[in-house]
Amino acid sequence: MSTSQFTKPAEQSMLKAVEFLQDKLDRIRAGKANPVLLDDITVEAYGAPMPLNQVATVTVPDARTLAITPWDKKLIKDIEKGILDSNLGITPTNNGEMIRIAMPPLTEERRKELVKQCKAESEEAKISIRNARRDAIDAAKKAVKAEDLPEDTIKQTENDAQKLHDKYIGRIEEALAAKEKEIMTI
Repeated sequence: MSTSQFTKPAEQSMLKAVEFLQDKLDRIRAGKANPVLLDDITVEAYGAPMPLNQVATVTVPDARTLAITPWDKKLIKDIEKGILDSNLGITPTNNGEMIRIAMPPLTEERRKELVKQCKAESEEAKISIRNARRDAIDAAKKAVKAEDLPEDTIKQTENDAQKLHDKYIGRIEEALAAKEKEIMTI
């Protein structure tokens, strides 16, 4: 009897938790220009809210600047409004052709807040991974009772699930350390 029937779904859940965390961390501003920061911004265009990346091109001309070139010049004011309404704390400048966003350097206090936010996000991911491990072990216990499987199945599943848990917790720690370093680097 293979324990993979119990650990495979757990591994998929763990992988999704790590990917979700990485996406969350990418969206946290670290003082450097990153187009991902603008992914959540919606713009009122043609009477409907649309994601910014569907009405404009976002480029990074240098490490501290984002350039937004709308496909339709009439949308510049709407794009500017969408950026100001977001809670990113950035101010766009508009030259009539494109919008530039200069990323202000982060204060020490703001850096510490962002690190706390990153740690909270990573803790959420760790909880998801622990839950996936627990679910795999519970599934093995139920299967042993219901299907008259050998008791070794539970122990083997526990070992396999713990190995997966350790592997993915390590990935979370690596992602957190990299983001922390990025935020604290001036």
